[in-house]
Amino acid sequence: MRSGFAKAWTVAALAAAVGLGLAATPAQAQQSIKIGWAISKTGPYVAGAKITLLDAYQLWVKDVNDAGGIMLKSAGKKVPVEVIEYDDRSNSDEMIKALERLINQDKVDFLFPPWGTAFSLASAPVFARAGYPQLLVTATTDRAPEFAKRWPNSFWLLGTATMMADSAVEVFSKLRTEGKIGNTIALIGVADQFGIELSTAARAALKKANFNVVYDKSYPLGTQDMQPILTEAMRSNADVFFAASYPPDTFAIIDQAKVLNYNPKIFFTSVGTAFPVIRARFGANAQGIMGTGGWNADSPSLKAYLKRHVEVHKSEPDRWASPVTYSSLQMLQQAIERVGLDRAAVIKELQTGTFETVYGRVKLENNQFLGVFQTGQWQDGEYYGIGPTQLAGARKPIDKPAWKQ
Repeated sequence: MRSGFAKAWTVAALAAAVGLGLAATPAQAQQSIKIGWAISKTGPYVAGAKITLLDAYQLWVKDVNDAGGIMLKSAGKKVPVEVIEYDDRSNSDEMIKALERLINQDKVDFLFPPWGTAFSLASAPVFARAGYPQLLVTATTDRAPEFAKRWPNSFWLLGTATMMADSAVEVFSKLRTEGKIGNTIALIGVADQFGIELSTAARAALKKANFNVVYDKSYPLGTQDMQPILTEAMRSNADVFFAASYPPDTFAIIDQAKVLNYNPKIFFTSVGTAFPVIRARFGANAQGIMGTGGWNADSPSLKAYLKRHVEVHKSEPDRWASPVTYSSLQMLQQAIERVGLDRAAVIKELQTGTFETVYGRVKLENNQFLGVFQTGQWQDGEYYGIGPTQLAGARKPIDKPAWKQ
């Protein structure tokens, strides 16, 4: 398949509408709502892109079309969703070219964002210039408030690097007060946008809380041999191991820490820790691992989302970005049903409206969603949110047992 080849998903009723430019179609004759996305279906970002974004995108499309579509007041009927999809190959240039094609050639009504902090930031000017709302879930940056002002069409839904760091340090501080850990931290981070921002925020939060970072090391994106870094972190004898990691290195870090029998009192990895593959891959050794993300596993609406995801995909969602992604699309759907396909009006509605989602009732504050767990832990086969501690459903952290060899 050549680069940029489009894949359109349609229902039978859309056959007559394929290829029609909706912008030129009268509202009364609206046959479909075109949704487009460029996402990593090959390359190193595949695992993260699929489980946090693509599965939720596909589930939402199916749920919407199974229900007859999105209600358009101007058309007086429900209109199904049609999807045009491109593989960005985990390449920023490919991603930008695909977005430009979706906007200028395919003339989609709405765009969904690509995966990851770096791609989210790289694509933001494209969304802004074309006037599309950008519902950013897998983008974590401390510049989110600044970017929301620069690009008022952008919505930042998973928190900032500082929120993540502060939440983790809140948990660490409480455990230190309880006498369960000491004062020392070994900090490592992947040298890309996410890892740099989270490591920087973690250093600041740890310093403010009077923790002592006794080991601090970055590693290149794509590193799989983590044993030299882990061995050095192990020699530091730090109470807390904190990795600002991405999914491939998160898995490698856990694998190789087990091989080395590296057992700090707190073992914390980042993106990927909330993925169910951690439980499937490591079994009992997942117990007690902390990381970014988490959810309220007792929430009826999130339980229903889990069940529906398994029914459709035959796999579980991650316990962090996936339900937020689905919620963001519910918000978009409700905004469209209220104000129609006028993208400027949809952006305004997203800025000011209140929405019912699988995450509960959501109202954004300055284009940000602030009600997401930032710290979680595997406990008895489930990845529970443990911080911020004031969120509904927050669990208390448990001690991490030694690795089972």
